[in-house]
Amino acid sequence: MTKDLYEIGEIPPLGEVPARMHAQLVRPDRFGEPVEAIRDEVIDVPELGPTDALVLVMAAGVNFNNVWAARGVPVDVTKTQARWGEPTDFHIVGSDASGIVYALGSDVTGVAVGDHVVLHAGQWDPADAWVVDGNDPGLAPTFRVWGYDTCWGSMAQFTKVQAHQCLPKAEGLSWDEAAAPTLTGATAYRMLHGWPPHTVEPGDVVLVWGGAGGLGSLAIQLVALAGGRPVAVVSSEEKAEHCRRLGAVGTVNRKDFTHWGVPPAWDSPDWTTWLAGAKGFGKAIWEAVGEKVSPRIVFEHPGQDTIPTSNFVCDRGGMIVICAGTTGYDTVIDVRYLWYLQKRYQGSHLFNDEQAAAFNDLVREGKIRATLGHTYPYEETGLAHQLMADGALPEGNVAVLVGAPPGETGAD
Repeated sequence: MTKDLYEIGEIPPLGEVPARMHAQLVRPDRFGEPVEAIRDEVIDVPELGPTDALVLVMAAGVNFNNVWAARGVPVDVTKTQARWGEPTDFHIVGSDASGIVYALGSDVTGVAVGDHVVLHAGQWDPADAWVVDGNDPGLAPTFRVWGYDTCWGSMAQFTKVQAHQCLPKAEGLSWDEAAAPTLTGATAYRMLHGWPPHTVEPGDVVLVWGGAGGLGSLAIQLVALAGGRPVAVVSSEEKAEHCRRLGAVGTVNRKDFTHWGVPPAWDSPDWTTWLAGAKGFGKAIWEAVGEKVSPRIVFEHPGQDTIPTSNFVCDRGGMIVICAGTTGYDTVIDVRYLWYLQKRYQGSHLFNDEQAAAFNDLVREGKIRATLGHTYPYEETGLAHQLMADGALPEGNVAVLVGAPPGETGAD
């Protein structure tokens, strides 16, 4: 007889789907800091559509999307869910997971119950005319981020995804190692390989902000794998050493500089002080590389505090590519450096199926190392995201255990 509810850590028989499940939710009436906003509740297991898959979550990755979801800014995620006909009174956080397929919609092919998978976060309407015509789904009007723009995120015993999101799990990784890198890694892959002609080429210098974090740790490896020369921006010698182990040719400690934030007006006397700081930062990059070569690509995600400097140090004809704004959204670009030196300021959001699969294949082949910094138990989901919000997480990616015990790989 099927149980109505399993406790965290209990694994139902393969294919047995209970009526209820534990999930880490945010609700509009408690938007705020993650430690308070994200809470465990028991809710109904979602019903599947014809192209959906239901996955028993073994572990889930922590990312900044969940911090934004908890705070309700820059958008109220429960309102965006209404566009897809999903609940608007709650939201399950999480856009990364590893797990086991437990049920499938009637039209699903290529995925089977029992498959061990990781989940990528890109969703879109398969009937979208843009997608049907063979264009990049990442630019489709119906493109959305599972677990951020949609309700049924990964921090739950079961999650509902579109079946195309399921990718084979790397056999040698534990569930928590496998859960953490897909969103950040595939995002980095699109940033570095998805915007020709500014794709990483052998010898290219690439400046990687937050090099020791989950996104930066994987970006460094992708740049090095392509033959580029990653330079990591860090905040301590310990983080610098972590980046060098991953393949960074050098590092720059941002704490050696004080010119961060929105710079003074260009005709202000204080602007020369800001410019001296930006020049000093550029010189530190040259010293890290060992020659006077500026970054052809600047890998950005802090946003407001760093974009003015990124624009200044990016090489002539180079690209600043950005996927987030963790320090703020109001970025200042001095267009003299942008147009005169013909630089590109490129937004990049998530990835498509091909890019997610390409990154996952590198992990499965052992060419990219999972950089799991720490794993938290399910009951500390809110705490883990609070630490991320406060910039207090350890190096690398971070995961939360849901169904899996620590260290289990899921190998037969």
